[in-house]
Formats: sequence, C-alpha cells, structure tokens
Amino acid sequence: MTSQKAAENGKLNVAIDGPAGAGKSTVARRVASELSYIYVDTGAMYRAVTYYMLRHEIEPEDVDSVLKHLRELSIELVPDANGQKVLLNGEDVSGPIRSREVTGIVSLYSQIEDLRTHLVELQRVMALRKGVVMDGRDIGTTVLPDAEVKIFMTASVKERALRRFNELEKTDDLTLEQLESDIAARDKLDQEREISPLRQADDAIVLDTTSMSIDEVVEHIVSRCYEVGREVDL
Repeated sequence: MTSQKAAENGKLNVAIDGPAGAGKSTVARRVASELSYIYVDTGAMYRAVTYYMLRHEIEPEDVDSVLKHLRELSIELVPDANGQKVLLNGEDVSGPIRSREVTGIVSLYSQIEDLRTHLVELQRVMALRKGVVMDGRDIGTTVLPDAEVKIFMTASVKERALRRFNELEKTDDLTLEQLESDIAARDKLDQEREISPLRQADDAIVLDTTSMSIDEVVEHIVSRCYEVGREVDL
C-alpha cells in the first residue's frame, strides 16, 4: 500500500531485488540519478562486513565473534563520481569488497540473523525520508516492505555470468565457465538460507533482463516510478 508520507514529501522509495549478476547495482545507480534520489547499495554493506571478518580471520560459524566485532564497525555509503564509495571505519574498501573471495562467502555471513537485523535497521533509517533506491536480495520483502515501487530483476545464469566476465580485469584468470558455476552456487545459497532468503515480493514487477539493455531496464523502472507517482498525486 502506498504510504501517506510518500505523497507528503513528493518522493517514493524504490526496492530492486534479484539474484547475483542481474545488474541491480548498475541499474539502481542509474535510476537514482534519473530521479535525483539517493542510491543505497545494501549488498556493499554485507560485503564490507564480510571483508572485515575475512581480514581478521573470523569465520562465519563463530557467530559470537562476528557480532562482537560488528559493534566496532562503521559503514558509510558516500556518493562520488563513480556512483558510490564504501567506507569501512573510514577506509575506502570499494574495490576489495568486490573480490572473488568476498563474493564466494558473503552469503554465509548474511545468514547470521543478528547481523542482518543490525544492517536492516541502518537501511531503514536511510529510507525514512523517502527518495531512496535500494537494491539487494530482500529489500521488497524484508527491508522496505512498504516501498512504493518494487522490482525483481533477473536474467539467465549464462547471461549473468557473461556480464560479470565482461567486467573483469584483463589480468583476472577466471573463465566464463567458472563464473557460471560460481553464480549458480550463489543462487542456491541465497535461495536456501533460512534468514531472509532471496524471494520475489508478491507485489513486485518481474523484469527478465536477459535480452534487455541497461538503458531499457532503467527506462522501464523510471517510467514505473512516474506512473506510481501520478497514482498518488505526487
């Protein structure tokens, strides 16, 4: 249901969910820019926590240690020329959190209920004033269930692997086949975890982007935002 607060300040909240490699972050940044909204990369927050834990050799099974160290973390998402900078205790970790090592294990840390609760609370605070575009795995179902616009982006495993492959540095020795295997494994972890599994919200619009360009996806979502805005007389 569309909230009254959205109509009062003239802005909406936009939730974009979907599996790994669907292009959520790229699209969400573009949508936020088109609407002059704030982009919140929730996945980067989980990656920042994972990066910290790996660097301090704290395994996801050691929940007590994870939660103890979580209280020492400060995560900031700062807009910059490239979209967003991720600061972990003041250090720019935007690059390191995208490593294959972090990608392969972030879902295990994400399953820790109290960790998710902590980050979800931070994310909800960011969205209180509306005008936020968030992307992740459970934005429409858990983080912002009252978001006025909900999108579930997906694409075939092969297409998602190809997109990741094309983004790799030339020095990276990963093959397309390895990426397909990694993404399929990540999908399984995200869908089967007990805490906030990857799931399409009942009122979300599904966008299969396998054959769509980024421009087409962005245009579709922005058009939907304007359509919803007109419905509530924004």
